[in-house]
Amino acid sequence: MNIKVIKTEDDYRQALERLEVIFDTPINSPEGDEAEILSILIEKYEDEHYPIGLPDPIEAIKFRMEQMDMSKSDLAEIIGYKSRVSEILSRKRKLTLQMIRKLHDELKIPYDTLIADY
Repeated sequence: MNIKVIKTEDDYRQALERLEVIFDTPINSPEGDEAEILSILIEKYEDEHYPIGLPDPIEAIKFRMEQMDMSKSDLAEIIGYKSRVSEILSRKRKLTLQMIRKLHDELKIPYDTLIADY
């Protein structure tokens, strides 16, 4: 086992390649331990160099509507008038606190996503 801190893109690529080779090894083996350590190092590097921000609230609503096969009329039953839904989805109107609560409760969209700036 030759593990080192991932500092460069080349280190990162090599770590990914090695992890791919040893990924399916038994957990309680030297290679299994190496895979676990490599995955921690890779995750740390990715968090620092490739952060993933919160999704846009409107895009999250549209995505969830698509997942649930919802129409604008269905969404209007949750947050109010169909015209209001159109204004929100076209970004002409901001979400209110009451809408955010209802969207969280009904569509299970995280509060953090719904309160993000857009």
